Amino acid sequence: METKSEMTNQERSVLIRKMIIRFSFVPLFIGICTLLPAGTFNYWQVYLYFSVLVIPMIFVLFYFLKRDPKFLERRTKGTEKVKEQKLIQLLNLPVFMAAFIIPGLDRRFGWSHIPPEVIIATNAVILGGYLLVFMVFRENSYASRIVEIDKEHKVITTGLYSVVRHPMYLGVLIMYLPTPLALGSYWGLIPMALLPVTLILR
Repeated sequence: METKSEMTNQERSVLIRKMIIRFSFVPLFIGICTLLPAGTFNYWQVYLYFSVLVIPMIFVLFYFLKRDPKFLERRTKGTEKVKEQKLIQLLNLPVFMAAFIIPGLDRRFGWSHIPPEVIIATNAVILGGYLLVFMVFRENSYASRIVEIDKEHKVITTGLYSVVRHPMYLGVLIMYLPTPLALGSYWGLIPMALLPVTLILR
């Protein structure tokens, strides 16, 4: 099957290295922000959440390496160029850190008591959000991490875009808003509630 865009072997190798580095950041971030505040590795909710997040990422990596490697290349583009967007990204960082640190502290001090079945169901919702994002990626090869104007980008009006104006942001909200619940914390929902605000500003 032909890919949407061809890459040389060298370009593919560079891209794979970039994606491995990006994926390596995920367990590092989750580990530092949850396990350290929790003060224990006996935290099964973290490992379940990590699996739900990372296993689909690996699938997506191999899928687009085969079907549309240029899409992955666009997703690895650098930081925002517009000052306002840089500020929004900067605001997102403490929101995400707090949304992971608080569940870790919650685990240490036992503030919340969430039934295992609720945690499992929440992870299923998160997986559904990731599936939605994946469908957007398949539909829109120009879905970028940064806000920019691409002269080759065509307006998408089919698939999910015919129902929702910004389906990727919807998928991101479904993925991340319930994350504190998946980590066993009600209190972590407080900082995560700011995520829709930053997405609207974006």
